[in-house]
Amino acid sequence: MSTNRAALAKLEDVISEIGPMAVGFSAGVDSTFLLKAACDVLGDKAVAITTVSASLSAAEKEEAVSLARLLGARHRLVLSNEFDDPRYVENTPRRCYFCKSELFRILRREADALGLGAIVYGAQRDDLGEFRPGMEAAREFGARAPLLEAGLGKEEIRLLSRELGLPTWNKPALACLASRIPHGTPVAEVDLVRVDRAERSVRMEGFRLFRVRARGAEARLEVSQEEMGRLADVAVRSRLTQGILDSGFTSVSVDPRGYRPGSGAVFPDIPDERG
Repeated sequence: MSTNRAALAKLEDVISEIGPMAVGFSAGVDSTFLLKAACDVLGDKAVAITTVSASLSAAEKEEAVSLARLLGARHRLVLSNEFDDPRYVENTPRRCYFCKSELFRILRREADALGLGAIVYGAQRDDLGEFRPGMEAAREFGARAPLLEAGLGKEEIRLLSRELGLPTWNKPALACLASRIPHGTPVAEVDLVRVDRAERSVRMEGFRLFRVRARGAEARLEVSQEEMGRLADVAVRSRLTQGILDSGFTSVSVDPRGYRPGSGAVFPDIPDERG
């Protein structure tokens, strides 16, 4: 048995031991792979739960529905209310804790209603080296992390996803739309709607890894280093700028340093493309 297949077998053993479960499903690389394995082992005793609020992009909601259907998984879209918590809206570095607390509260409620004993989510080995306040919330709610328990990291998950024919195997890393708002700036639903529209316009230009950061009506575009060269095309840059402005922003700047994970915590002053 190959190393990858041995890892998959270990994951399947973990899932079998846990038993019927509600799976927190974001349509990302990790949660899609987890849902696939859970469905293979448990059938309809694995139910995907996607929480829906202004922090989830319309594209990711659509993809969650499509992927669940592809996998033949039972799937529920459930409204979440993290915006009712002033501690979430305050947007400190612990924002994710309050968001994930709402997620796991919903997972527990849905699992109980469906007669499922466990709630699980897509944390994996590489998450251990990062600041992840959401993992604290997971422990408090008794959520299990089968990928982590099986010792799987991001590279192995991508490789196995490819072997299993999952379309998410090379999907860029994503984060909720609230991550586009710098810490200390309150999270407002109207800002996230603008970000969602703006990022859709960037995606339509063919960019794969990017972020539209926001501070009120100011937007800052970051694209991956591999795609930065495309910004030298005046027509492309003009369309990007106009698309973001049409989304409701009043000014746009392009970060010359490109996309950097976690850079949403700050919003440096960079000359605007248009004001």
